[in-house]
Amino acid sequence: MRVVQNIQMHLGEIDVSRIELDAKSRDDIPQILRGLRHLYKDRTLRAKLFDLLNAEIAPKVDKSIGRPGMTLWAIFVCGVIRLDLNIDYDRLQELVNQHNTLRQMLGHGVFDPVSYHYQTLKDNVRLLTPELLDKVNQIVVDAGHELVGRNRSGILRGRCDSFVVETDIHYPTDISLLFDATRKVIELTARLNADLGLSHWRQHAYNVRHLKRHLRAAQSTKQRKARSEAHRQKNDARVIEAHARYLEVAEGYLDKARQTLAVTHAGDVAQLAARIEIEGFIKHAERQIDQTRRRVILGEVIPHAEKVFSVFEPHTEWISKGKAGVPVELGLRVCVLEDQHRFVLHHRVMEKQTDEQVALTMVKETQQRFAGLETCSFDKGFHSPENQRELRAHLNLVALPRKGKLSQQAQAIEQAAEFVQARCEHPAVESAINALEVHGLDRCPDHGLDGFKRYVALAVVARNIHRIGAILRDQENRRAQRKSRLADRAPPGRLAA
Repeated sequence: MRVVQNIQMHLGEIDVSRIELDAKSRDDIPQILRGLRHLYKDRTLRAKLFDLLNAEIAPKVDKSIGRPGMTLWAIFVCGVIRLDLNIDYDRLQELVNQHNTLRQMLGHGVFDPVSYHYQTLKDNVRLLTPELLDKVNQIVVDAGHELVGRNRSGILRGRCDSFVVETDIHYPTDISLLFDATRKVIELTARLNADLGLSHWRQHAYNVRHLKRHLRAAQSTKQRKARSEAHRQKNDARVIEAHARYLEVAEGYLDKARQTLAVTHAGDVAQLAARIEIEGFIKHAERQIDQTRRRVILGEVIPHAEKVFSVFEPHTEWISKGKAGVPVELGLRVCVLEDQHRFVLHHRVMEKQTDEQVALTMVKETQQRFAGLETCSFDKGFHSPENQRELRAHLNLVALPRKGKLSQQAQAIEQAAEFVQARCEHPAVESAINALEVHGLDRCPDHGLDGFKRYVALAVVARNIHRIGAILRDQENRRAQRKSRLADRAPPGRLAA
């Protein structure tokens, strides 16, 4: 059974709108809780948010039957807290069970013994989908715009840029990826055999260690440096020999796994899923064996399009943006569009895309959500003749500098006062990117492409709620300062002492 929020309050429970937060605290938790309290306190915003959560979280499941689970409000709060604080589920579990103010936000009183388990938090936060979070973000941004005094028809000035969110992987090499795939084949096949009551893989732990010894031997041969041509040839022969032995051992374990799968039959759905997973890792290992043999033994150059940089996160891309001190980043590009009020209006995960391919799409999708977007600035990476032409059809001002030598007409455009002003304001988007990286988007620990997209979308929502909390904190501090100044004034008709 699922409810958005428990209607009946318990003994010691405080209404979310009445939770007191420390106005002087500079920690992130009071700010994000202040933003969440604002969404809850406004009845219109709360109704929109609750209706959306009720309709979009597990829409095919009847929420009126079954055991009571986490409330939908608690799921949303836990997801936002996790991303805003850039923490893992272990620390999230500690906070939701021990942090008094956070438990009040979740709807628990002083005498409420309810506690959350690690797997419960993990399973429930995963119910938040990127599509749901995109709709929630529109509600949050609208609430922020009302807070800063802008109505829906006001003009928005956007600034667009991209950055790389890294996936949680190690640095990839052919032989290390082969070890990852073969190790999983050995471990999963041994587990399947144990479930079926067989003993073909009793020494699977030793098999992994045996494979790893050959991996280390192959890695160590590449570290030797030659001082003469004879030594270089000798080292090359040693490298080929070590890699050939390593490939032979890996192929032996793969052949044994194939033979095991051929004589075993899955009895239920779980065992069938295990067989499919094993076959998937066998394909990964076969690809790495082929590429290692071609590169090391045959001396071929492997085309970039054939390479995979992680067997666990196959969507990972090799990205070189030419940054000083950062030769390569392993992950996916994420494009964000921020307005002048420092709210992230829209984002897009760029799968095998570059900046110039998403510029028009970002503007169109943002205008579908926020019709007031009339100007937008970009950097040179988004430039293309088509973008220059098509963006002007959707925006009143396109601050997109051109590459190369400029014509007189292009110089006149880029020297205009509005263009220069937009370009001067554009670097502020780097502050938004840095804030997103600090609050979760430095590295994505979630698995799979769906998990990556959910993680990014939740980070954007958390950042905008944090921004609302910061605005509210500044307003409270200004009111307190004004009240203090008025209290220090002498009453009318009396002389100051």
